[in-house]
Amino acid sequence: MAYEKVYSSGLPASRDGANCAVVHKSMLNCVSRALNRWAAGRMEKGMKQLTDAPRRRMGLCLLGLAVMLASVPAMARESAPERTPTPRGPLEAVETRAISLFRAASPSVVHINTLALSRQPFSLMVTETPRGSGTGIIWDRQGHIVTNFHVIAGSSEVRVILSDQTEWPATVVGFFPDRDLAVLRINPEKVALQPLALGTSADLQVGQSVYAIGNPFGLDQTMTTGIVSALEREIPGENGRTLRGLVQTDAAINPGNSGGPLLDSAGRLIGVNTAIFSPSGSSVGIGFAIPVDEVNRIVPRLIRDGRFDRPGIGIEAAPPGFLRALGLAPGVAVLDVEPGSSAAQAGIRPFMRGRRGRILHGDVIIGVGGKPVASLDDMYAELEQYQPGDRLRFQVRRGDQQRELWMVLTAIRGPEVSRRN
Repeated sequence: MAYEKVYSSGLPASRDGANCAVVHKSMLNCVSRALNRWAAGRMEKGMKQLTDAPRRRMGLCLLGLAVMLASVPAMARESAPERTPTPRGPLEAVETRAISLFRAASPSVVHINTLALSRQPFSLMVTETPRGSGTGIIWDRQGHIVTNFHVIAGSSEVRVILSDQTEWPATVVGFFPDRDLAVLRINPEKVALQPLALGTSADLQVGQSVYAIGNPFGLDQTMTTGIVSALEREIPGENGRTLRGLVQTDAAINPGNSGGPLLDSAGRLIGVNTAIFSPSGSSVGIGFAIPVDEVNRIVPRLIRDGRFDRPGIGIEAAPPGFLRALGLAPGVAVLDVEPGSSAAQAGIRPFMRGRRGRILHGDVIIGVGGKPVASLDDMYAELEQYQPGDRLRFQVRRGDQQRELWMVLTAIRGPEVSRRN
């Protein structure tokens, strides 16, 4: 009996539908009669069992009904054959380019996991617990990995997972919190590391295609696409310094993408993804990356020295609200001058207190290299464009008078990794 359809009731229909219905009805009647007879026998004879013949008939009827009902789903499945896929043809050029870019760049992107020491609340036991995760970029064949400082800050142990899923312990080589950059190093044995191709960021244009690769929410080797949405963006950093000159993109960047690469359409590194703007904590299409020109200026010095020494002149600056509290115009108020420094040699005078507690006005730096500065952050941003040993012109205000002073920049030692034996 070949079934062609199954109605919503689940009962089969065929060209022999009448015969099927008769058989089905007959079986049900048989079961009903057997059960009625069994019930009547129970009532009349108490707990006396049925004779062998009624019991055999009832068993056969139930077996037949079970076989018939079990066959209905099987016949339903036979009536729904698999569909034939429609050929799609060749991939579009933009798809082929994205696929090739990911295959070439993904071996240069790593997954970073960090651990931190924590003490149990009601004991002295100290344990290592997972702290967070992020992304890193293979910088060279010597095992140096570039990532964000906030990815590894506060961690007691850092581990790097390569694209082949092998895991390696990493040491922190150096970091520069003011630019949210850090360098790690791994020593993989017999592993050929593939550095990411380096691009430039000075020639970026709004509208360029970009690609982000990272590990959002721990989902490693994830690629998203977008464009350069804006340039020269500024956002507050975690240490209070302003991150300047950032590349804004609408490529999806989520927690876990930090420290990963932002690539151009040629697969070159043009930025290090660092932050997102989001009320919810996940991507809303506004992400930021540190431009690669800035990365390429800082990372070699972190590898060489283990720190980034900022150029300076040997002064201690007043806090942000100092000049405002005195009713003075913005600038960098000098509170102290290091003896023998460039500032001391140039005659910079700090603010001081007189004998009766009155504040005696000192010097306020209002310009560096011909560019106005309204805060210490502004001055740092300008000084970082130069090297220790450069001679630079400063605009200084003292009271109602302004003057220009030339000073030689000296190296102000930056934070570095604590080395313990």
